[in-house]
Amino acid sequence: MNEQKSKPPHLSNIDVWQRFKKNNNLEAKKQLIEQYLPLVDYVTNRMAIGLPKNVSKDDLASNGVMGLIDAIEKFDYERGLQFETYASWRIRGAMIDGLRQGDWVPRSVREKAKKIEEAYQHLEQHYLRSVTDAEISSYLQVSEKEFVHMLQEIAVTTVCSLEDPIREEDAETRLSLLVDEKAKNPDYKVHEQYMKDSIVKGIERLTEKERIVISLFYYEELSLSEIAEVMSLSPSRISQLHSKAILRLRGAMDKYRNQLMEY
Repeated sequence: MNEQKSKPPHLSNIDVWQRFKKNNNLEAKKQLIEQYLPLVDYVTNRMAIGLPKNVSKDDLASNGVMGLIDAIEKFDYERGLQFETYASWRIRGAMIDGLRQGDWVPRSVREKAKKIEEAYQHLEQHYLRSVTDAEISSYLQVSEKEFVHMLQEIAVTTVCSLEDPIREEDAETRLSLLVDEKAKNPDYKVHEQYMKDSIVKGIERLTEKERIVISLFYYEELSLSEIAEVMSLSPSRISQLHSKAILRLRGAMDKYRNQLMEY
């Protein structure tokens, strides 16, 4: 009895993918673009949180569509990966590239973000615990009020940091290491375990409120304004908590990031 080749469980439209990839069928490509356009809207709404007023959602969406098309053209449906995840970071990447080309984040803001990230990394490695705003402010030689203002300035540079892919050719993200216990790529198992351990340790050093914000934003997929309602805090306060959490986690991951990307 001949057994039919099983279809990848995440691609119910495998016939459309085959027509496009094997025959370069433009109608099939158009069908795929139309089917996955809601991903662009989804990513646009998340990316738009906290962006400056001079950045329009239409501009984000336009760049996102280009990212979606790029994802469809480069996706290998035979590898059994989740297209939605792969496409989402391609879409985000196209949006971020568009923003960078528009120079929407001043160099001074990026430098401030890097300084705070390095401060968290240095102090928390030194004290082996979560450090306070007062300690960070003292290390940076600014007042706590100035530190809060810095967090407000860099807030939009921290969105989606955990959702960046570990390796460009894969759909697996840093965030997935926190929840996925299955080693999909044995060749990278050791490196991924190091990264996972570093993120877990970083999360352990977050304050309770920071952990809640990370959980609601990345796992429950609430917007920052929705999280503000849940936690009875202002959106600006939620944004600050999110920024601090991401900067702490960036510092925790820094030790392993380069070797993972260079592997």
